[in-house]
Amino acid sequence: MTDASGIDWEDAFSNGAYIPGGEGYPARWAADALAFRQAVRGLQDIAYGDQPRERFDLFLPDGVARGLAVIIHGGYWLSFDKSSWSALAAGALAQGWAVALPGYTLAPAARIGAITRQVGRAIEAAAARVPGPIRLTGHSAGGHLAARMVCNDTPLTPDTAARVDRLVSISGLHDLRPLRLNGMNDTLRLDAAEAETESPVLHAPLPGVDVTAWVGARERPEFLRQSALLAEAWGRQGAQTRLVADPRRHHFDVIDGLKEPDHPLTLAFVGDCVAPQPLPPG
Repeated sequence: MTDASGIDWEDAFSNGAYIPGGEGYPARWAADALAFRQAVRGLQDIAYGDQPRERFDLFLPDGVARGLAVIIHGGYWLSFDKSSWSALAAGALAQGWAVALPGYTLAPAARIGAITRQVGRAIEAAAARVPGPIRLTGHSAGGHLAARMVCNDTPLTPDTAARVDRLVSISGLHDLRPLRLNGMNDTLRLDAAEAETESPVLHAPLPGVDVTAWVGARERPEFLRQSALLAEAWGRQGAQTRLVADPRRHHFDVIDGLKEPDHPLTLAFVGDCVAPQPLPPG
């Protein structure tokens, strides 16, 4: 649908059509995830609720974990599950963090507000198992859900929210209002009120959380806008924010850095400090 702005909102959120070989990525993600799960120590399908997808995986480092790193999957709240993304835990795990990957019910079985609350419960359950600081990241819709955890109406309990000190939203969706003009909304069922409530940029961030909006420089203009919007909106409200456009990365490969312990994306997520790191030329 095109609105008065002249933007074609169907095209604006279409990623795969602009990525050469985009149709091959899901199979590659699944194969990498399976190989990773077979090679590391962890617990799978830990229940945090009664619904079938209310489960999370927890990968454990050797020795005492430095804290809990949470990676939330994307898929426009409509597709994929935690099992496709296990390999993204590799970088944080190598850095000594326990890594949780929450599952959640997909639309239309759940509205986005309900998914937000599910992810909050998953993080609470994982945090009960792993002491120390909590770091949050997610990709696309997962970036939205990670950002919702540090909004002033967070579903997290005060004690758990106080442990969150860093957020990296990767190609996140932070303003959901345009999605009402996309055909996906036939399934998402966003109304005006929920689109506003579930838009992180329309909330104040929790104090004391360092925020990075990370996006591929070759992503669709709307995703570049969404990332810049979070950094600006929350920066104006006093949060420590930064915007990183990863050179030559698009929506499907921008997450690859999480697999490498010394990649700038992993260091932004779980590194000892958040000073800007040189981006690789690749």
